[in-house]
Amino acid sequence: MVEPGLIVFTDRRQAERPLDEVIAGAVDGGARVVVLREHDLPPRRRLKLAATLRSLLDQVGGRLLLEEDGALRKCHGLEELVAAGDDNVDYVTLSPIFATRSKPGYGPPLGLAALGRMAMAAPVPVFALGGVDTPGRVRDCLDEGAAGVAVMGVVMRAEDPARLVKELLAA
Repeated sequence: MVEPGLIVFTDRRQAERPLDEVIAGAVDGGARVVVLREHDLPPRRRLKLAATLRSLLDQVGGRLLLEEDGALRKCHGLEELVAAGDDNVDYVTLSPIFATRSKPGYGPPLGLAALGRMAMAAPVPVFALGGVDTPGRVRDCLDEGAAGVAVMGVVMRAEDPARLVKELLAA
């Protein structure tokens, strides 16, 4: 299994160019785990997109997850984190850590202190999601005990996804 330091979630509506080009750039920058969302696509189009993205990731030994996969669970609180350990989940995302343009309706950010408390209590690795858009924020999340970070909008909107992913991974 690929051990991610950074997980990229897709959102073609925020992408500055075709989604496969954005993900190709992210993979060139070092991303090795991508989560395909795009629930509103007709099944045949989503499957075709998944095949394209999987091909990109296969070339580098990466992993494509469909958001429905059991390997990753999105959590918004401690109870969900603890339950993930009983459900054969490999890792979880905890969000939102910071305020985010991508998902403003999830309520107030949890903040770094809550991330630290929950990461210590979680039975599986926790990836910080939501507003993790700079190398400094990546370092802050790692310092609080996150196993890594997950990003979406910042990569989708990036002028140069490869450079951005390299910067985030270097942190």
